[in-house]
Amino acid sequence: MTTRLLLVRHGETEWHAENRYAGITDVALTPRGVAQARDLGAWAVRGS
Repeated sequence: MTTRLLLVRHGETEWHAENRYAGITDVALTPRGVAQARDLGAWAVRGS
């Protein structure tokens, strides 16, 4: 059996788009970040 490890990072946040450091602050996703999260979910469901 082969083990696969998938490392996933959050989608783009408002502060990331502004080149700001967020640390542990909960910053909202940008529309692009929401699309990135949605695309990742679709990819995961397909089993890729």
